[in-house]
Amino acid sequence: MSNPTYQTLILGGGFTGLFTALHLAHTHYPRTVILIDQEDRFCFKPLLYEYCSGEMETQQVVPRFEELLDGSGVIFVQDTVQSIDLRQREVQLTSGTSYNYSNLVLALGSVTGYFGVEGAQENSLPLRSREDAIAIDKQLRDCLRQARQTADLEQRRRLLTTAVIGAGPSGVEMAGTLADLLPRWYEALGGNPQEVRVVLLNHGQEILQGDINNALREVAEQELRKRVVPVEFLMEAEATAIRHDAVEYQRHNQQQTLPASTVIWTTGTNTHPLIKALAVPDEDRDRHGRLQVSPTLQLPNFPEVFAGGDCAAQQGANLPPTAQVAYQQGAAIADNLKAMALGYELQPAVVNLRGTLLKLGLDNSAANIFNSFEVTGEVGHLIRQGTYLELLPTPIHNLKITTEWLKDEIFRKHLDTADGSKTAVRAMEVVGGVVVGAIVAKKLINALSDQGKSAS
Repeated sequence: MSNPTYQTLILGGGFTGLFTALHLAHTHYPRTVILIDQEDRFCFKPLLYEYCSGEMETQQVVPRFEELLDGSGVIFVQDTVQSIDLRQREVQLTSGTSYNYSNLVLALGSVTGYFGVEGAQENSLPLRSREDAIAIDKQLRDCLRQARQTADLEQRRRLLTTAVIGAGPSGVEMAGTLADLLPRWYEALGGNPQEVRVVLLNHGQEILQGDINNALREVAEQELRKRVVPVEFLMEAEATAIRHDAVEYQRHNQQQTLPASTVIWTTGTNTHPLIKALAVPDEDRDRHGRLQVSPTLQLPNFPEVFAGGDCAAQQGANLPPTAQVAYQQGAAIADNLKAMALGYELQPAVVNLRGTLLKLGLDNSAANIFNSFEVTGEVGHLIRQGTYLELLPTPIHNLKITTEWLKDEIFRKHLDTADGSKTAVRAMEVVGGVVVGAIVAKKLINALSDQGKSAS
């Protein structure tokens, strides 16, 4: 058992956990910091669609923790948390190792929620990790190859139909990406791309209903219908069962079936089991079972414990589960940990939302900047990419990946063309878009950083 004196444990290496660790390292925090995660790689979840589609590489979207933490002084432990004892200040790992702590940061995120839908967990595919992206890629390519080889029209239609369950931001981004990607893959195999179907099935009446991205609903609907194959909308349809080759759903009081060989599940999350198992009173949880934390992001009865991200609900704030929220909460937790260590007064975490970003197809996104104006198309794509690349966890990784992205956007995609007469014009258009994207992204990140500094 390790010495708990001046030791801070961070459980979970998602956005909140990793950014907390890195902020502590950058501010010369006087205590040992140990980050524990069951995976060996950080997953930049907003860019998983680019990883799934091949637009970005492994090291860009899922870099190793060892690379990101190199030289930071943060100790990384790859292991799975088995239990957390808040009263004894002890964390037990499945390997048998246990750690005591002086401070604890809970950043375990959430888990996929299937809400009791029969067969959903067994027969559908989520997209929350690198492994999920690999599984989706394999499933889709296998279906396309089988479809190309079958003469049975009904079977081919089933193989070429992908159902996306849930029309929140994840479902919308997935549907838009696949509606561009799958026809191209199938055409490369010699198939008819117009046979491909992408169906977005949703319980509600409209996409992005009640979501922070709702302001982009109309433009999202328009763009999804402009993909290589238009996304089909199946609204007011409640999935009741997921089979290995079909989705059963209820719509307008009628039970119906959608034949589909691939079903991707994007409709909601559940509170992490370790968070549910914590010995905290019900009044310190919200209706989803998440931890209710004070404005300083501390547990009410355990002030040495902080929590942020998807596993926590901040008092007085209704915050969406987005990267910009996690980024700011990580900085706030780090600032308050340092203040606690030095005997200073802790400050409330102020999270300022600066707009939304939504991927709507290959090289196509919508950006709602500061809730004031919208940018769509390729410039929207460049703003989205630039903003997320600015959020990459370390300056070295940021510089490396941004350079690779710029090279890919300008040179590989637009200068390596057969039509030399249009090359220079197209290159200038893209460079202009990159500049616009970089400027807006920089303003967004500077605004977030300034907000974090003013709160500390």
